Amino acid sequence: MSLESSYALVLALFAALTAGLVGGFALMRRMSLAGDAVSHIALPGLGLAFLLKINPLLGAAATLILGAVLIWRIQTRTGLDPQTVVGVVFSASLALGALLTPNEDLVEALFGGFRMPSALEFAAAAILTLAILAALRHWKDKLILTLFSADLASATGLSSSRLDLVFALIFAMTVLVGLRFLGALLAGALIIIPAAVARQWTSRLSPFLAISALVSVASVGGGIALAAQSHVTQGPAVVTVASAAFIVSFFLHRHSPR
Repeated sequence: MSLESSYALVLALFAALTAGLVGGFALMRRMSLAGDAVSHIALPGLGLAFLLKINPLLGAAATLILGAVLIWRIQTRTGLDPQTVVGVVFSASLALGALLTPNEDLVEALFGGFRMPSALEFAAAAILTLAILAALRHWKDKLILTLFSADLASATGLSSSRLDLVFALIFAMTVLVGLRFLGALLAGALIIIPAAVARQWTSRLSPFLAISALVSVASVGGGIALAAQSHVTQGPAVVTVASAAFIVSFFLHRHSPR
């Protein structure tokens, strides 16, 4: 395995760990389906970056941050449900992204497979991943408190609106680290599926997050191995493995002793 391939594998596994943990919080906040929509917000940035011949992930980062702030702003101003706001921004992003992305780059933008990361890109992505994990650790208790008692959170001085923005940005950056190997169409799946698997087996927070992270990492590792052996596209292979894990988990849980 080349050095660049090793960089890509390490980044993919770290991205999987992050997605599994963030997915757990997203499911508890009833934002799981938003993961699929938020990943599409990266598409206009990817398309513009391809047109300008710059690193596509820079363009994706710009539109993901802008999209997260826009969704939060519309939600706080209008009081609409987050899923509704995400759906509106998602539709506009998908249409704009399809218009901007050159045809020859569209498959790469949708399904991943960007070139191997350089040492500098690896360092930047690793720092971003560690920053996401640190942010989750720092905000964990506050996020949990707002989930179980918004009134108590307000009484202790926590701003639900501010926490919504913090989580939206964490969510968007988690999508960003998964774009390289999953693409804009599938990056959200790594947030949704492992958390759905974990939720079938436990409602206790720590085991729930641990199972979600483990399933996510295993899905990425298995998907990368499948893609290498079968010469198929990496992104769909990863999501196929994750989906298989959900189906197997569903039947095992359904037939397990109560």
